[in-house]
Amino acid sequence: MDLVADPIPQLIRKIAIPASIGFFFNTMYNVVDTYFAGLISTEAQAALSLSFPIFFILIAVGTGVSQGATALISNALGQDDPDKAFHYFLQAISFGTLLAIALTVVGLLITPTLFQLLGATDQYLGLCAAYMNTILLGTVFILLQSIINAALNAQGNTTTFRNVLIIGFLLNLILDPWFMFGGFGLPPMGIRGLALATVVIQMVGGAYLIVAVTRSKLWQGMIWRELIPKRRLFADLAHQGFPASINMVTVALGIFVITWFISRFSTAGVAAYGIATRVEQIILLPTIGLNIAVLTLTGQNNGAKRWDRVREIWIQCLTYGVAMMLAGGLVLYLTCTPLMAFFTSDQEVITIGSDYLKIAAITLCSYVVLFQTVFMLQGLKRPLYAIWIGLYRQIVAPCLVFYLLAFVLEWRLFGIWWGIFLVTWSAAIVTWIYGRWTLNRITAP
Repeated sequence: MDLVADPIPQLIRKIAIPASIGFFFNTMYNVVDTYFAGLISTEAQAALSLSFPIFFILIAVGTGVSQGATALISNALGQDDPDKAFHYFLQAISFGTLLAIALTVVGLLITPTLFQLLGATDQYLGLCAAYMNTILLGTVFILLQSIINAALNAQGNTTTFRNVLIIGFLLNLILDPWFMFGGFGLPPMGIRGLALATVVIQMVGGAYLIVAVTRSKLWQGMIWRELIPKRRLFADLAHQGFPASINMVTVALGIFVITWFISRFSTAGVAAYGIATRVEQIILLPTIGLNIAVLTLTGQNNGAKRWDRVREIWIQCLTYGVAMMLAGGLVLYLTCTPLMAFFTSDQEVITIGSDYLKIAAITLCSYVVLFQTVFMLQGLKRPLYAIWIGLYRQIVAPCLVFYLLAFVLEWRLFGIWWGIFLVTWSAAIVTWIYGRWTLNRITAP
């Protein structure tokens, strides 16, 4: 597969379809966790929702560094410099390991305070801590799985990670109930068992991916000295990866903001939001593969200075994504209540979640425009915009808009749901304008 010469629609399909299938199983993995937490209690489901922003920070750092490494490796491959690409990969491994250690220490110190800030007390706080502390101890495996996969994404290989996510989902079906309820020599661990299952599955997935990398064209044999941190390569990874990480961290902070506003009204609202966002993620799944295709193809074609192809890649992926989300939004609007009822029998949670999903149905296309443009800019090695739009979309605008709609106008939870719609669409429109301007400037004679 030649990423700088083969027809673009064909390349998009080869990269996006396996990635989307894989992320379907990744989302179903989260659905399984939500389902089994519901067998414990609604409070346990709320604990997962409350823990998710912190867990997401770990995912954000790993994914951001992975995106940065993908951009650097793919650009190097586009420049026909495989040595440089391989050096970036090994340095990304070291970079990710050091970050994981730091995040584990900081996370264990600050998570109790964060949970209390979000209103967790007594048994609710205990459930949150039991889940999150176990996850934090497995941070290194969570980050390294994403970073190792960067080497495969940069070569257009999304099939291997698809396999990892499918295997992870199947293992989760077995490990979740086993670890939660005990048996075969293991004591029942409750919600802590859900977290331990995730850590074990991340370990298995990372091992599978590293074997795949050693069999790829990128691999040049284990050169241990290349794992020693090098200032210039670390600086490149930080410059390219941290903006993407910070952008994703703002998503976690945004979830904190949303959760804080929701928690002013009810615990049922927190549980409903957690379940509803899982449903929303399922509908958005096909576009995740398109995001990866935009990043990988833009990176290699930018390295080869084929900016005409970069424009075609962006437009083609946007067209596919918007079409899918128009259809997905219709399905979501019509089926929101039975989808919520699948995860909980609590009628209040079902009603609140259904109200959110009806508004989410007309927000879906904005995510396509926003994310694919940000990934295109990342592939062009212009990652800083992601920080500014992330701060606007996740923190500044929500605090103002949610307060105005939920409290000043007294729309309560509906104010938060419509606030998400307004903030996301405004960010998408601004990002599309900026992306178009950037491409025009690059291609100007």
